[in-house]
Amino acid sequence: MSGVWGNKIKYSIFGESHGKSIGIIIDGLPSGIDLDLEEIDREMRRRAPGKNKLTTARNEKDEFEIQSGYFNGKTTGTPLCIMIKNSDQHSRDYEKTKNLLRPAHADYTGFIKYSGFNDYRGGGHFSGRLTAPIVFAGAVAKQILREKGIIIGSHIKSIGSIEEDYFDDINIKEELLNRLANKEFPTMDEEKALKMKDEILKCKEKMDSIGGVVEGAILNLPPGIGSPFFNSVESTISSLLFSIPAVKGVEFGAGFNISKMKGSEANDEFYIEDGNIKTYTNNNGGILGGITNGMPIVFRVAFKPTPSIAKEQKTVELVSKENTTIKIQGRHDPCIVQRAVPIVEAAAAIGILELVLS
Repeated sequence: MSGVWGNKIKYSIFGESHGKSIGIIIDGLPSGIDLDLEEIDREMRRRAPGKNKLTTARNEKDEFEIQSGYFNGKTTGTPLCIMIKNSDQHSRDYEKTKNLLRPAHADYTGFIKYSGFNDYRGGGHFSGRLTAPIVFAGAVAKQILREKGIIIGSHIKSIGSIEEDYFDDINIKEELLNRLANKEFPTMDEEKALKMKDEILKCKEKMDSIGGVVEGAILNLPPGIGSPFFNSVESTISSLLFSIPAVKGVEFGAGFNISKMKGSEANDEFYIEDGNIKTYTNNNGGILGGITNGMPIVFRVAFKPTPSIAKEQKTVELVSKENTTIKIQGRHDPCIVQRAVPIVEAAAAIGILELVLS
């Protein structure tokens, strides 16, 4: 199983959804970094479950314990290891259905890949629970990037068919910078937010779920970061975004809509201002030839609906090899998008830090 990512800095995640703990080891951090633990804790709380009716009732505080690599308020240069205890598992919820393949889950593929030895409780190592240590690592990366003036922010672009336009590709910079400088996060139109919440709650009442899109932006990256072909900015960030459970699509700039444009519409024309070369539009999302051009990197991430729903579904019983049905029990998010926002930012931060250090 590939639980390690990175070259300049290596990240190794461990644990299962219903195991004793989860965590991450970060190897390659320079010594002497002054980490703001309160800010990291705040990032962890953004992702944590059990806060309202829109999320799973599983109540995990996601409090991290630093095991090594941090002393007297600074990194030591040795591997930074953190552990997050699992304290609110209901493993018995999975005993009744352990031989039933849950539709759209990794039960079948995991069973085949690991010859039936995979931990099926709550998805085991495939679970979104493993994104908690990724948020920790991303929070560390964001603090290092902020020292270089690089800022990352994101918001919910859509829930189902309800969309909100927050980021203007060109005029994003000033507003987002001011918000993040004050440790605030992008807020959406109140009317749209209420519609999104209502849509999620309607799905929950009907024992169903819904997906959506998270839109992100990376500001103040200088031109010249990244390289073709396999270390392009898009491929590096995408590899991490697609590692987030439930992500089914990633696009940069105008994304798939650019295929509907003429070249004269899609091309970002250049101009110079105060000695800096910029573009009038940002259809390419701040990236040309896999390399940053100095404009904001704008990207979107599509999340599928939570596969765990209480509606009866058709499936297969693994032991008898017979067709049957399943009603999934347990505590699950009717929509994971709102908790995915800090995870998207974390993944982007980890990828950008790797590129900046290369």
